[in-house]
Amino acid sequence: MIHLIPNRKYPLRFLLYFEWVLLGIVVCSETLASLFGLVSYLPRMALLNLFCLLIFGIIGLKLPFQNRFHKILYTGLEFLLIVVASMVGGILIVPLLYIVLIARNCLIFAGTNRSIISSFAVFFALVTQLHRAKHINIIQPLAINQQLGLIILASMLTLGISTIFMQMAVSAIVKEFQSRQKLSIKSEELAVANAQLREYALRIEELATVQERNRIARDIHDSVGHALTVLNLNLEAALKLWQTDPEEATEFLTEAKQLGSHALKEVRQSIATLRVDPLIGLSLPEAIADLVEEFKRSSGISTILHIDLQQPIKNEIRIALYRIVQEALTNICKHASATEVKINIHVRTNLMLIIQDNGTGFQINQNTTGFGLQSMSDRALTVGGNLNIETAPNDGCKITVSFPSCENLQP
Repeated sequence: MIHLIPNRKYPLRFLLYFEWVLLGIVVCSETLASLFGLVSYLPRMALLNLFCLLIFGIIGLKLPFQNRFHKILYTGLEFLLIVVASMVGGILIVPLLYIVLIARNCLIFAGTNRSIISSFAVFFALVTQLHRAKHINIIQPLAINQQLGLIILASMLTLGISTIFMQMAVSAIVKEFQSRQKLSIKSEELAVANAQLREYALRIEELATVQERNRIARDIHDSVGHALTVLNLNLEAALKLWQTDPEEATEFLTEAKQLGSHALKEVRQSIATLRVDPLIGLSLPEAIADLVEEFKRSSGISTILHIDLQQPIKNEIRIALYRIVQEALTNICKHASATEVKINIHVRTNLMLIIQDNGTGFQINQNTTGFGLQSMSDRALTVGGNLNIETAPNDGCKITVSFPSCENLQP
């Protein structure tokens, strides 16, 4: 029947179990009293008592929390059942029933209303005890009046202290439960926000991939396409001149061979760029070292590489660093007219990538829309990094990529 109590989940479910234990004690006492006639001096109606206990227990499965009239009606019904069972049915251990009522009252009401209901509960408990003392006095000697008074006083003090403790304990439990609910809601909101961020990151990555493929297609068209067109013209000229002027035909063939080699290199570079994971089977230092060696062979530019990584890096960061270095070297080869390039990757407080050349540089505010620079910046942002460019005409270029913490390191 726990599923009938949507508003009394853990830790409030503990209070429900607590109620059941107290009601169980009252039911056991009623059963024993009926079987063995333990309380013969009180008028008793065992069936009425069990009926009241059954109704009292059932209405505790769902508490009113919204409508004020329903709260008052509910609490009035609780008092009515206890008063009928105690005054008419002669039910035993009445204070336990009032403790259950007080526990429910702490969940239903707040502030002054809670204190008022608890005071009513203590008052009715006192009235019940006095009513029973009257029956005892009818059949017992007057000598026990003083002892009976002390017993009633002690029981009322116990109930009063129990009421105060119950209110404090339930209030603390309710506050803790509400705090957990708020924390759970915030956690769910944070999980949704993280999912949205991951989705945005994937979209950015997909967009960057599409843009990069478009750039590669444009580069192939501009470089490889042009080289193959000129190569074809040279071959046609060589064929026409082969019989009449072999020397000039040989020159055309030599130039065609050079163009073919250049086109092959461009195609290989484009294919390498298109690979999903260029680091398969290689560590980041090994992959970048191969990239630098290829760059030095093809461009003749002196390149100094320094990598200081004490701990492995997450795969998405490794790929981003590799692609940024690859794009930077391509731009330097095509546009910088540099004679020296320095590449430094290290981890201190932050993970840093620095690429510096001594080329012609450029006016930063006139080149921010260039695809190569934008591609590098997007790659850094996608994995939580930040890219900064320092350059000026005839003053080289320095590209710095930083990641704000070492969270990008593998544990």
